[in-house]
Amino acid sequence: MDLKSGLPFWLIKNGLSENYKRLEKDIETEVLIIGSGITGALVAHFLCENNVKCVIVDRRMESTGSTTASTAQLQYEIDIFLYDLIEKVGEKEAVKAYKMCLESISTLEKIIKKLKIKVDFQRVPSLYIASDAKGKKDLELEFETRKKHGLPVEYLSEKELVSKYDIKRKAALYNNESAQVDTYKLCQAILDYHREHSGLDVYSHTDIKKIKSTKDSITATTDKKISIKAKKIVAAPGFESETLLDEKVMQLHSTYVLVSQPMHPDDLWNEKCLIWETARPYIYIRTTVDNRIMVGGFDEPFQNPKKRDALMDKKNEDILKRFKEFFPKSKIEMDFYWCGTFGETKDGLPFIGEHKKHPNMYFALGYGGNGITFSVIAAEMIKDMYLGKNTDENIFRFDR
Repeated sequence: MDLKSGLPFWLIKNGLSENYKRLEKDIETEVLIIGSGITGALVAHFLCENNVKCVIVDRRMESTGSTTASTAQLQYEIDIFLYDLIEKVGEKEAVKAYKMCLESISTLEKIIKKLKIKVDFQRVPSLYIASDAKGKKDLELEFETRKKHGLPVEYLSEKELVSKYDIKRKAALYNNESAQVDTYKLCQAILDYHREHSGLDVYSHTDIKKIKSTKDSITATTDKKISIKAKKIVAAPGFESETLLDEKVMQLHSTYVLVSQPMHPDDLWNEKCLIWETARPYIYIRTTVDNRIMVGGFDEPFQNPKKRDALMDKKNEDILKRFKEFFPKSKIEMDFYWCGTFGETKDGLPFIGEHKKHPNMYFALGYGGNGITFSVIAAEMIKDMYLGKNTDENIFRFDR
């Protein structure tokens, strides 16, 4: 399936990787990772850091799936309000999930500093804006819930929102614990680092067609009848993992994104906050290091790539119109645009860990708008599982 269409800004900005090879003979490794996007790269990082020999395979050219379409807004908030999540999974588990997302941003920042990679990581605040009167009530309840559980949050009134950001809405939640990054650059940098320092092998255009598990090992066979024998397999190819599962664990959606021409710094809002809203469908807004504005949203239930792509022009119009409602004086002009497909679960949480029908496999399925923070969590948890350490798997288990 085509995961995206249009011109993803990150791919144009950074170009394709110069590292490209196919698997041409049978091999053995400790851990085989299926998927070379940001989730697979992070899983490889944590395992390689613990001297575990890894191999990554991808049916596409490395890192060119959903990772190139990500807007990479790193927020601890999950797509579902904390008070709603408490109703769905219980207070203890819901709060733990939110706090793990919060911690994951700092974990990613530490990884970037440790590897000394330049990936346009920036700490920026986040504004969650009430789109209407109902949204204001939702944010009031959410503010009290987060405050009760010690999560970083401030409540901004209508007057404060206008004064600080010149945005005319009823209210907003603010926190200073968010960040943004160039996800494609990050993914490539992690893979390159461990190719050089850890002996990581990454094979593109290597499509796994069959997986067979025995008591002590697991073997994957490609479309070219080449085999990879491992102790464990990590499935991290995004929603395409559904081909391995009997049950349907998520719904597919399409999201649409555009990027402006470079703006004058004075034409951007205060603090260059990440912005999103309570309306459904909503838009999300960020900036780039060269002062472009990136706006996405107006998600649509996915039917097929052709129908998704046919909506692109209309969605661009809708996104620009909604953006102008926030910033009517903006001189924004579109430069790039694309659309992509992503998965979403009923409770907004990922699926991480083992599945009873798939021995010797771990799944790292970070669906929803928190894909990168979930990827960090999944990668660290899978490393702990492989090394026999205790994890918080119950929160993200398949049978929750």
